[in-house]
Amino acid sequence: MNRMNREQFFAKVAQLDEERLRKVLWTLYWRGTAKMRERIEAELDPDPTPHRRSTKTDPVDPNAVLAEVREFVTLARSGAYMAGDRRVSPKERTRWRFTFRRLVADARDALRTEGVAPAAAALEALIDLACEVRGYDYFHSEDPVEAAKVVVSDEVAQLWTRVRDHAGFPAFAEQAAPQLVRWESRYGWTRTGFGQVAQKESSLASVLASMLQVRDAWMTFADLTLPRSMTSRPARPRSPDDPGDRPTGIAASGPKRSPSGICCCSTGSSTTTSTSAPIA
Repeated sequence: MNRMNREQFFAKVAQLDEERLRKVLWTLYWRGTAKMRERIEAELDPDPTPHRRSTKTDPVDPNAVLAEVREFVTLARSGAYMAGDRRVSPKERTRWRFTFRRLVADARDALRTEGVAPAAAALEALIDLACEVRGYDYFHSEDPVEAAKVVVSDEVAQLWTRVRDHAGFPAFAEQAAPQLVRWESRYGWTRTGFGQVAQKESSLASVLASMLQVRDAWMTFADLTLPRSMTSRPARPRSPDDPGDRPTGIAASGPKRSPSGICCCSTGSSTTTSTSAPIA
């Protein structure tokens, strides 16, 4: 049977009463894939962020945002959003993507205030987390970045632009060079490479290219980036069966490394295996 177009579908749905529509939606939700359930939940429980941010009398406190981000990231890395942890309620465990998206929006808003340092630290921590969930299971989701609707390259562009405008190019280059090496991903930041978020992503090298307009800026940034890219590779030799940075499906439970061994970001003293575009 051929797939119906929009007009044909609406004509069929118009014949159903409210009870039958509920039954159809429940069947899709209960028998559909995890991604289907996430999309239905997103429609049934829309993100409250726009309503909250619509009030002009609610200023953003960068330090409060940073504290909330650090708590969220710590809980995620500890496995609290997977199961069996009283610090995260069952309801919040299913709403993690809304919390993630709201914190990204809060950190972005905080960047526009005078508290650039804590706001930048908050957004950096969230970008680190977005990179990590490509290779680790911190949440119940087949593709966490797609589910949270976080476009990593857009958030990096916001962060770098604000830091450059506030602190100047030398400070920006010093901060952005290790971040480029740590965050760049050849295949993007979603697990599958498909979906609305993946279509909006761009490489961090292209983001950087739009910010470096003169030759001296390129040379300064290359001097900072190349030594880090040389030392960020894993010390062990890569086996022929190691998929490296290729996209892969992930099926694991708990906050552990996926079987593919992929991880875009590092935390603490861990080493990354992300791929950065060469800079001339």
